[in-house]
Amino acid sequence: MTPSIPVSKQNNKLKPLAFTFFASGIWDLIAALLYFFVIGTGRPIDEPAIDPFFAIFLGSFFLCFAYLQFLSAFNVQRYAFNIGCLILGRGFYVVQLYAFMFFSAGFPPTFWFTGIIDGSFIVLYLYFARAAGLSARDLFLPKITKKTING
Repeated sequence: MTPSIPVSKQNNKLKPLAFTFFASGIWDLIAALLYFFVIGTGRPIDEPAIDPFFAIFLGSFFLCFAYLQFLSAFNVQRYAFNIGCLILGRGFYVVQLYAFMFFSAGFPPTFWFTGIIDGSFIVLYLYFARAAGLSARDLFLPKITKKTING
């Protein structure tokens, strides 16, 4: 359900959320480049060790996430569901990362800072979405519109 705020005022209220979503796309683009060229066995960052295939595989997902965020940021009201997806994905990553760092013996703390950055994006998404008048339904349940074949 779309909030009942006039479109022009809604667009102004959504700008911080759109900017944050675009910025997190830049963060994921950086992650993609790091996984493509820096992270992996025999590369500058190989702690924890990861096979180059899996590093490139993960990088491709980060590239897709960045693309999704860049394009969604231009019409954030329509694609608010994508923000909800990233909230869930980043949240799962942060919980998983810190669970392994704290409870898995020998797991290196190499990427502790990424948990802080991703956690910060989650907080900013939620704060700016709330400030713009978006509901949990807007973020986590896509609006379904029925269209006929002819339009």
